[in-house]
Amino acid sequence: MEKTILPTKEMLDEALIRRHTRPVFDAMAAAHVGIAGLGGLGSNIAVMLTRLGVGHLVLADFDQVDLSNLNRQHYMLTHVGMDKTKALAQQLYQINPYIDLTLYKEKITAQNAPHIFKSCEIICEAFDDPDAKAALVNSILDQEPGKKLVAASGLAGYGSANDIKTHRVMKNLYLCGDNESGIEDGLCLMAPRAALCAAHQANMVLRLILGIDQP
Repeated sequence: MEKTILPTKEMLDEALIRRHTRPVFDAMAAAHVGIAGLGGLGSNIAVMLTRLGVGHLVLADFDQVDLSNLNRQHYMLTHVGMDKTKALAQQLYQINPYIDLTLYKEKITAQNAPHIFKSCEIICEAFDDPDAKAALVNSILDQEPGKKLVAASGLAGYGSANDIKTHRVMKNLYLCGDNESGIEDGLCLMAPRAALCAAHQANMVLRLILGIDQP
């Protein structure tokens, strides 16, 4: 089998600079972004941010990859049984072996969230559970008012892709989704809408890194 030769960091950087321009590349490389939950939203957000050249990601999830995750989450059969943090890191290093990743295999709570994401200017909320979403949002807004939070609400089912939107809810809180459809309504989570909402979140992170605070 032919051995794969990794490009150098300088080669990867230069490829991104040609695509993004130097100012955008520098902003991405310096950014610290946290992702709370590595399921259908978080795993896809992480891949997109890595492709954008975000230099530092904090990834937090207590769970392991299960067969039921493969319908929408960015994992493969070979990842089943692995910690989601490790399985996702394995993929991200395949995209950019020089990215700085910090992994937390623990359940995120209102108490530990500020510590876990202390180095991050922007945090993506990527939970399925509404109570966990609310706890994270309230914790960050109360204890870390200077941080920007990109959350999600409403992405279940088979609704139109055009219903997924990004709204600025308040100064440092952005909400992506249709704000209606949820698993509590008996709707299932599917790959297209999960990826659509994740793309909205990743795009809002990109805009915030570049100093654009409007969706």
